[in-house]
Amino acid sequence: MGGAGREGTRIRDIKYSPLPSQARFHKSSARFKGFSGPVGSGKSQALCQEAIRLSYLNPGRSGLLGAPTYPMLRDATQSTLFDILGRSGIPHDYLKAENVLVMKDTGSRIIFRPVDDYERLRGTNLAWFGLDELTYTAQEAWLRLEGRLRDPKAQRLCGFAVWTPKGFDWVYRRFIDNTVEGYEVILARPYENRHLLEKVPDYYERLKRSYDDRFFEQEALGKYLNVQDGQVYHTFDRNRNLAPGKINPGLPLRWALDFNVDPMSSVIAQIHGDVIHVVDEIVLRRSCTPELVEVFTSRYRFHRAGLYIYGDATGQKRQTTGSADYEMVREGLRRAGHEFHFRVPKSNPSVRDRVSWVNAMLRSAGDETRLLIDPKCRELILDLEQVSFKPGSENIDKEKDPQRTHLSDALGYLVCQECRPVEPAGEKGRRLF
Repeated sequence: MGGAGREGTRIRDIKYSPLPSQARFHKSSARFKGFSGPVGSGKSQALCQEAIRLSYLNPGRSGLLGAPTYPMLRDATQSTLFDILGRSGIPHDYLKAENVLVMKDTGSRIIFRPVDDYERLRGTNLAWFGLDELTYTAQEAWLRLEGRLRDPKAQRLCGFAVWTPKGFDWVYRRFIDNTVEGYEVILARPYENRHLLEKVPDYYERLKRSYDDRFFEQEALGKYLNVQDGQVYHTFDRNRNLAPGKINPGLPLRWALDFNVDPMSSVIAQIHGDVIHVVDEIVLRRSCTPELVEVFTSRYRFHRAGLYIYGDATGQKRQTTGSADYEMVREGLRRAGHEFHFRVPKSNPSVRDRVSWVNAMLRSAGDETRLLIDPKCRELILDLEQVSFKPGSENIDKEKDPQRTHLSDALGYLVCQECRPVEPAGEKGRRLF
């Protein structure tokens, strides 16, 4: 793969054996084209190979390669591109201060940009642009880049993107449901990626264990579904997920917190093998963090098998009282003589991912249950049964009942840290999300 061989271009062979859907994507002559597929379908590879191809077809011109956020751009998009360039021996210079790559064969420039602040995308003319994970991108960002696709010296003007389905959003409406003139989308099929299945034959069986049934259909099979519709924790079943829990004195406690003045909420669990069993909850009205710690230590002062603490990453920020919530937790536990470890991330996962992982633990697509709840945890049970999405939205409705969402949020923080699926995806071993 390389330049097309017309006058003014340079041909360079790249070791790349595209899958059928990838080949159709590269052959498309549409001004705006998309590649929609499930996880493991080679979307990032297709995106970066297309960027390289267009940089050769447009010698001396500029293109833009973007992702929804800077971490996604750095860790996924750029990482894949640099890997291809290195393995293929393609000469290039990376100007780190400008976040621009210059292709030495052609003098073409690849500008790397996150597109979350789309108003900053106004500016110079582009010969092409490509976006990773388009369904996580605002429609306005795509439209801004459409307006920049106007380089009069470009040999091939093209805007392209890759994505995993995320319901009937603007991407679905624009590319599939009511296709705009000049648009084309390639729908990759599940099980198509022979390279992946040769390395990980049970790839999809693993995903069935990690995902709930609706999320599996969307993420692993690439279907367009209303996964954010109605009940948030749709896999919860009292007959299946409720079981009395007895604390094992030889296992550490898992304490997950949601900092909220009314109610101040937390759940206590233990992990048996790969099963989380929630054994208790603490819900305090019009309370504060020190009082929550006091109640916890009074209940579990004699448990000495260890303690792990989970919660909202924003709890690390300093409060108006001068102390961060976790600092108050740390101080209270030290005074009570507990040995403890924090399992709090620097930033929270998306609500979408957190909900999906909890649903998969309640009942996976492979029909496994790995999350049990003691019947005395009444508020958590009500959360799992009553928390809903806002109509026509992927946002959880936190206004309908102010008592709801707090316990399930706390549980989600624990699940995210202990049960987040890590699988070899594509040619790079990294988290699926």
